[in-house]
Amino acid sequence: MAKHPVPKKKQAKSSTSRRYKSFANGVKKRLADQLNLMDCPSCGEKARAHHVCESCGKYRGEQIVNKAKATEKITKIKA
Repeated sequence: MAKHPVPKKKQAKSSTSRRYKSFANGVKKRLADQLNLMDCPSCGEKARAHHVCESCGKYRGEQIVNKAKATEKITKIKA
């Protein structure tokens, strides 16, 4: 006798992929609803709410990320 339950018939690939696709689509839909975009007050670009603006580097009117430093390449590593 089998010690664990065994399926009586083979599961079709389409049924398996349909089940996983429905799960993936639900997750994508929930994540899209949670992403909250707003206009940046300083530059007017779309930015995520409660995050630093990707284009200008400001958050709540303060300069957080300096764009000049972010684009510099590191040529020497100090020990």
